[in-house]
Amino acid sequence: MVEQDALQLMVQIELDDSDDEELDMLARQLAGELSEQDVESVGLARAGAAPKGTKAAEVVTLGAVAVAVLPALLPKFVEFCQAWALRGQGRTVKFKGKVGGQDIEFEGKAEDLQRILTMFSSPPPAGNPA
Repeated sequence: MVEQDALQLMVQIELDDSDDEELDMLARQLAGELSEQDVESVGLARAGAAPKGTKAAEVVTLGAVAVAVLPALLPKFVEFCQAWALRGQGRTVKFKGKVGGQDIEFEGKAEDLQRILTMFSSPPPAGNPA
């Protein structure tokens, strides 16, 4: 059995008519629930070092959760995030990451994401010599 590296993804929460505090609370809630799921790692997405003179060590990307998940568990992970979004009115989630050296951004069904991942992670078909 070949062990695959975990995919590094960012789940961006979007909410109709929200403020920064509510987005932060939802990101923390989602991160907490994801930590109980079958993922390699989860935490609030970081945007880098905080500006000089502030008390924070790092800046958190508002409404975003960074997750590492094994490719085989990706459909279950996507389904969980989408079910989580459906529990609240006006919530949507977008997935961003890098697969096979290609940046991807996705919002949709788990099956659609799986097709995208397969396309990027599969080697290109061998061409016929001309």
